[in-house]
Amino acid sequence: MQAALLGVVGLILAFGLALAVGRYESRRAAVVEEANTIGTTYLRAQTLAEPYRTASLERLVRYTDTSIRLSRSVPNSSAANEAVADGQELQRELWSLAGESLDSAPTASAPRLYVETLNEMIDMQTVRVSALNNRVPPAVLWLEVVGAAFALGLLAAYLAILGRGVVAVLIAAVLVTLLLLVTFDLDRPTRGLIRVPATPLTDLRDSMDLPPAFTRSE
Repeated sequence: MQAALLGVVGLILAFGLALAVGRYESRRAAVVEEANTIGTTYLRAQTLAEPYRTASLERLVRYTDTSIRLSRSVPNSSAANEAVADGQELQRELWSLAGESLDSAPTASAPRLYVETLNEMIDMQTVRVSALNNRVPPAVLWLEVVGAAFALGLLAAYLAILGRGVVAVLIAAVLVTLLLLVTFDLDRPTRGLIRVPATPLTDLRDSMDLPPAFTRSE
């Protein structure tokens, strides 16, 4: 009976922890991919002709700031929704500038390459927001808590009747509690002890304070 109950608890916890870890890794990957796409777009924007070059670079810096704000906001909160809305407004401005740059030089390769990367950057925001909002289903979390409490309670009552095994139950309860806390913490990307780092975005933002690597000669 003891082995069966512990096996059930372990199966339930492993299932929930696997879901939480998978979502955590997806969020980390989305941050890296978004930083890469913004960085590539920023580099290609340096090859545009004026006045589109300066205007686009300035908006890309502000767009990076909104992405960092999103990393520090609770998903679906007013701060997160405001960061997403600001990012979408900058996307429209950047796309308008890209279209004007393409119209002014329809045969040039630089605007075409820039538009391609800009499109990828816009798509990445949707991916990242979806990853942040992709939480472990509440039913799974409730199943973990209720299932673990019921199994450990039944096991504790059984061992109490026999008058032994109290220490083992306490150790098992502590381990189960820690695993539950880790699962819940992984499911909260911007709160708790385990957070999705925004280091790729902050490093990119710091690099934008340097002079552009390429200056177009007119």
